[in-house]
Amino acid sequence: MDWSRMLTVARTDLKQLIQARDFWVPMVLLGTLFFAIVPAILLFTITRIGNVEVVGQISQALDALPASAQSQIQGDTPEAQTGYALAVFLFAPVAVIVPLTISTAVGAATIVGERERGTGEFLAHSPAHVKEIYVGKLIASLVPGYVTTAVGFGIYSLIVNLSVGPEVGGWFFPTAQWWLMILWVLPPFLAICLSLVLRLSAKVKSTAAAQQASGLVALPLIMVAYSQSTGVLFGAGYMPIIVGGVAWIIAIASLTRGVRSVTRQRLLGVAAG
Repeated sequence: MDWSRMLTVARTDLKQLIQARDFWVPMVLLGTLFFAIVPAILLFTITRIGNVEVVGQISQALDALPASAQSQIQGDTPEAQTGYALAVFLFAPVAVIVPLTISTAVGAATIVGERERGTGEFLAHSPAHVKEIYVGKLIASLVPGYVTTAVGFGIYSLIVNLSVGPEVGGWFFPTAQWWLMILWVLPPFLAICLSLVLRLSAKVKSTAAAQQASGLVALPLIMVAYSQSTGVLFGAGYMPIIVGGVAWIIAIASLTRGVRSVTRQRLLGVAAG
């Protein structure tokens, strides 16, 4: 396969995505809301309102956490312990939901969108092999999700360390469990989801149908990824590493099979459906 042709396909899709403000503006707002606004308001409120009844009640709720999670909580005051627990455990869904949502939305329209825009014929008759087209589309779907995660994760880490760090003795985030979740557990689930979504995008006849079908596919995978990510943060020994390894194997197999879904006939709309 020729990487230059794959990157050309990816760059073309990303340029079109950048020009589609009606798509990326809501996605930016979604990431800003979950990575910055909500955490900032909650964490700064918890760590600044003092030892009042609500903080005491929340800190008592920490007793419901698994023993492995409780042993990780830092801080000498209820405010510090509550802020630490919220920062490390409560916002785990953010790192899962946002990239999966964004990449799924991009992937759902990436192939069927070519037919709707009338560019599928040009792509079908291009020198690029169908495998190169598939990988290019995959890269174009992955990049927005990962860029959002990288930027959002950086902003979230800054907020956590500025709001909770002073209460627990200094900057502490991201923790080792968060790095494990971001770098090992999340990527294969994202790849599995996109491999299925790209197949749907190649087979359906409209972007609307692709988005509806991809939502049904993505939801259970988001739930599974969230449960595994939560297990990583709570501390589950070597199990997260094993689960991540199994997920990588499934992702590679699913992506390999997914290549067959992209054909020149489907790009032309001849075999759509």
